[in-house]
Amino acid sequence: MRFEYRGRNSKGALEQGVLEGGSRDAIAAELQRRGITPVSVEPEAEAGSSLAQLWQIELFQPKVKLDDLIVFCRQMYALTKAGIPIIRTMRGLAETSKARALSQALDDVADRLETGTTMATAMQANDRVFSGLFVAMVHVGENTGNLDDAFYRLSRILELERDTRRRIKQATRYPIFVIVALTAAMVIINFFVIPQFISTFERLGADLPFITQVLIMTSNFMTTWWPALLGGIVAAFVAVRRWIATEPGRLQWDRYKLRIPIIGPILEQIALSRFSRNFATTLAAGMPVTSALSVVADANSNAWIAHHLHEMRTSIERGDSLMRAARESELFTPLILQMISVGEETGSVDEMLTNVADFYDEEVDYQLNRLSESIEPILLVGVAILVLILALGVFLPVWDLGSAAIG
Repeated sequence: MRFEYRGRNSKGALEQGVLEGGSRDAIAAELQRRGITPVSVEPEAEAGSSLAQLWQIELFQPKVKLDDLIVFCRQMYALTKAGIPIIRTMRGLAETSKARALSQALDDVADRLETGTTMATAMQANDRVFSGLFVAMVHVGENTGNLDDAFYRLSRILELERDTRRRIKQATRYPIFVIVALTAAMVIINFFVIPQFISTFERLGADLPFITQVLIMTSNFMTTWWPALLGGIVAAFVAVRRWIATEPGRLQWDRYKLRIPIIGPILEQIALSRFSRNFATTLAAGMPVTSALSVVADANSNAWIAHHLHEMRTSIERGDSLMRAARESELFTPLILQMISVGEETGSVDEMLTNVADFYDEEVDYQLNRLSESIEPILLVGVAILVLILALGVFLPVWDLGSAAIG
């Protein structure tokens, strides 16, 4: 919610403005932290603007693209390395950023920095823009005095993430196009083509082959009950979305995704690559193992893997070694376990995991290049079967009538 506030600063001057928060108490606490004594905190008056209300809905709020974050990290790396003051840097980047959401977040971060808040805390207050991994890396950079290195590492992580997404889109573009085309063809055939042949067959009064009868029944069912079918599809989609929104549903769904034929192994390699690189980056930045595991788990998009990573942290806090916790999780391949073992013995877990991430990146690139080759035969077989069924169902009665006429 947005609240309008009025208060007095340390010099007694009146200050007023608008802040976002969960309650009046949260806004009052934020004002006191900024050195402002609140006089009044009231919900922002609704000016009758339905557009402003819609803007508060998450669906309508602008999102920061990955490319915008990459550019921001590169700029922060260059400016912090050059010794430019952080607040001045934030203000300048907020003015030049083309992404509205990022610009607003940077302005808010600059406001908080002026009150003495650390950058990590200020970014954490804008969690819609800055992820947990982002905040953790900045926190480590602030504490170690290597903020420029933190932004450099973040830019590398985000660039690899962007490249992976692009490769996935490129590899799945052709199969998705074929599936959409097949679906459209089925709809056109059942709603427009087969009904024309049905009237022709009824006028001839001939006995129809079984496959033709199946096509006619399918067409009749779809043309008669299409509202119910459409409603059922929408209801099923909503039900699955709600199930995935629950914690048990999300765990099971993310577990099933890793077992999908052809696609599942690629998703697993991508997840292992992200874990290895993010974990190596956080360790190299000087973060403790348990904290690094929590950050990497929260940054992982797969809830099933994140659940196991949190269990690993619990095991390590009980006194287990990283190697033993990783083995008991049954999450990692022998290659990762071997690299973790060598890394623990040599004190270079981050270097070993970086090598693992590079290896899996190459494997993912190879598998994505072969994805179309793997799916294409399946799609061709599906198209061939569909064409064969339609050809037999439509032309067999015609052939039978022709043979009867000749006889």
